[in-house]
Amino acid sequence: MIEIISVIIGFLMILFALMAIESKKMLNSIIFLSITSLLSVVEFVIMKAPDVAITQAVIGSGLMTSLFVFTLMFMKKSGEN
Repeated sequence: MIEIISVIIGFLMILFALMAIESKKMLNSIIFLSITSLLSVVEFVIMKAPDVAITQAVIGSGLMTSLFVFTLMFMKKSGEN
C-alpha cells in the first residue's frame, strides 16, 4: 500500500513540475513549484526521513516560495516606473 501511495505522489510531483515549467504566468509557476515541494515533504515522511522532511518543508516550501513571491513583487514594482 505504501508503494502505491509513493508512486502516486511521485507521479503528481512530475505532473506539477511539468505544469510549473509550462505555465505562462509566473505566480502559477511558483504555486506549482510549492506544491511539488510539499509533495516531496510527504514522500520524505513516507521514506521515514523526518529530519529531511522538516528541512524540505522549511527551506523548500516556505523560504523558497516566499523568496520567489517577493522577487515577483519587486519585478512588478520596478516595471511600473
